[in-house]
Amino acid sequence: MEEEKSKAATGDPFSCGSITVGAGEEKFLCLSIIGQIEGHYLLGEGQKSTKYEHIIPLLVSAEKNDKIRGVLLILNTMGGDVEAGLALSELIASMKKPTVSLVLGGGHSIGVPLAVAAKRSFIVPSATMTVHPVRINGLVIGAPQTFRYFRDMQSRIVDFVCRHAKISPEKLNELMMAPDVIATDVGSILSGEEAVSCGLIGAVGGLDAALDALAEMTK
Repeated sequence: MEEEKSKAATGDPFSCGSITVGAGEEKFLCLSIIGQIEGHYLLGEGQKSTKYEHIIPLLVSAEKNDKIRGVLLILNTMGGDVEAGLALSELIASMKKPTVSLVLGGGHSIGVPLAVAAKRSFIVPSATMTVHPVRINGLVIGAPQTFRYFRDMQSRIVDFVCRHAKISPEKLNELMMAPDVIATDVGSILSGEEAVSCGLIGAVGGLDAALDALAEMTK
């Protein structure tokens, strides 16, 4: 217990929101991304969140740590800050070490780029993924610059997802703008099988499949 407190107090990068599994040279970093992705603004009390400023040093440390052979990302997220989520996605995609993502429960909104950022991606049959256009809460200035910002941000997200998944931009935009699936919004809710069949996620599978893939990639 005292050792764990000491690690947390000294800022050990593997003491917050993650564990290492395996033994010897087969150690993997298991990193969970849950709740809402917190970005530039703090969320209220009682809300589950993943802070991007915590995840960034964890990923950098894993990339430079010779004892870590690969990274397993476990996602059950409702989305959150668009810029923070996309920044994390770019960081994951740029890692040289093997990365595998597993969607449990949900990989919604900006969670979609996070799921496809890994070199291989899996989703359990009961999980869902929500794909929709960029949205914003609070004051919106109805000016051409505002709408151009939304359009450009959405284009960056579509470009990233299509570069790291097997879905076409046309199909992704069609799913984003579907008017007959979500009652109070436009977009699509995809089951695990649907996410795989449209090319968004690599395969349907659970923890066993994700760990097997990670072990295979590190041989």
